[in-house]
Amino acid sequence: MDLGLAGKIVVVTGASKGIGYACAEAFLREGAKVAIVSRSRANLDAALARLRAGGFEAFAVVADLSDAAATARMAADVEAALGPVDVLVNSAGAAKRYPPDELGPAAWRDAMDAKFFSYIYPTDAVLKRMAGRGGGAIVNIIGAGGKTASPVHLPGGSANAALMLATVGLAAAFGPRGIRINGINPGATLTGRVQQGLEAEAKMTGLPEAELLDRQQARIPLRRLGTPEEIARVAVFLASAQASYVTGAIVPMDGGASAVI
Repeated sequence: MDLGLAGKIVVVTGASKGIGYACAEAFLREGAKVAIVSRSRANLDAALARLRAGGFEAFAVVADLSDAAATARMAADVEAALGPVDVLVNSAGAAKRYPPDELGPAAWRDAMDAKFFSYIYPTDAVLKRMAGRGGGAIVNIIGAGGKTASPVHLPGGSANAALMLATVGLAAAFGPRGIRINGINPGATLTGRVQQGLEAEAKMTGLPEAELLDRQQARIPLRRLGTPEEIARVAVFLASAQASYVTGAIVPMDGGASAVI
């Protein structure tokens, strides 16, 4: 299937590792011109080396996406280097997980900075420019924790829930101007964030991390965790012309763990 992404200008945030990196590589495989964004130069350099080893080149930008001014500069740098942005994939930021007794005001604020504003600021930086050109696509990699409350992921889950509302609301508001905005809610995925969650749950329950992982996989109908590459394939589809009538959708990708409608 030709997704029609060759030559498109794509920005992927949080692209130095995990789901973001997988998304960047997937778009490059489709022939897109990709800008990868991270707040860590070292992580970006490592990602660039991995991409080059696979025969790909990307434009890298260091930016703290919880800072609105820094995010605006990132968007301007990408447009100056590559051209007007056609696709934005938000995958930056992960809220820290805490046992409930360790929650405090800073945990809630930090979660919004890490997960909510790090998506809203890049969206704001490109959305109105896309609307002025009459087209564009945004894909938000959000998280299943915004629909199902976990006692060790309450601040982050709250940020995810806010992002889901922003996703569908902005999709409705900017659809008449040719913009499609969709979200993906990954469940447990094989990234470093899973390990952080296991550590927090082990501290709360006193159970070994290996046992907690086995229990987690047993609760998933497909009996395994997802992979970043599986999430990336759906993100690429949602950004493509093949999904031209899909907007305001939140796609669950949790192996069937959330059996709700």
